[in-house]
Amino acid sequence: MSAPFTTTITDGIAELVIDQPPVNALNDAGWHGLADTIEALGHDPAVRVIVIRAEGRGFCAGVDIKELDKHPEKIVSVNAGNYRTFKAVHRSPLPVIVAVHGFVLGGGIGIAGAADIVVASEDATFGVPEVDRGAMGGGAHLQRLFPVQKVRMMYFTGEPITAAEGYRLGAIEQVVPRAQLRETALTIARKIAAKSTAMIRLAKESLNGIEDGNLEDKYRWEQGFTLQAYSEKDSAETRRAFVEKREAQFEGKA
Repeated sequence: MSAPFTTTITDGIAELVIDQPPVNALNDAGWHGLADTIEALGHDPAVRVIVIRAEGRGFCAGVDIKELDKHPEKIVSVNAGNYRTFKAVHRSPLPVIVAVHGFVLGGGIGIAGAADIVVASEDATFGVPEVDRGAMGGGAHLQRLFPVQKVRMMYFTGEPITAAEGYRLGAIEQVVPRAQLRETALTIARKIAAKSTAMIRLAKESLNGIEDGNLEDKYRWEQGFTLQAYSEKDSAETRRAFVEKREAQFEGKA
């Protein structure tokens, strides 16, 4: 099986492209591979800035629900892969630009929320359907993008918001037509790549240090609730309903 992403390095810009049809949902191995690659790029002397984007219908739909439906015991490793990937983005010694289009869900929210700069196409939407998938997680990274009450509205209802709304809330640097998304991200990357790498690395470390709270600790807290959620009957039912393309049926509800 081919890797669910590719990487190229040109003029100091590393471009990592997620490409795992149909919805760019990564399995256990895919998340760990993504983390390994982002970590390596951050320490590659040939790289000065990292751009993460995707091909296909949307940026990233998160974890492979079908894999977890068949192998629920993999949740611990999948959680670890998510944690490592988001940490690799956030704690990378280099700036990370994320260019999103279409749906940005679950793990896609984690990548975008961990990034330094986010650009989006006009068709991008941001959502956290975790409650409807029998899991938790993503709130810490979503709250790095959007205000607290907006995050809770999105989390409790599962309803997404548009790129235009994300721009209004200050999370997105630019919203552009889909055809201009890659070049928009690369234009910003070129501006950063032209700077002193030593100064940019210091800037990244110092900016991370002044953030409110520890993003990784917050996400780890959430992951504990994902494991707890997986012990609930409703959690298994949500995944089974998703795979079978039907409405979930919960005990005590008509």
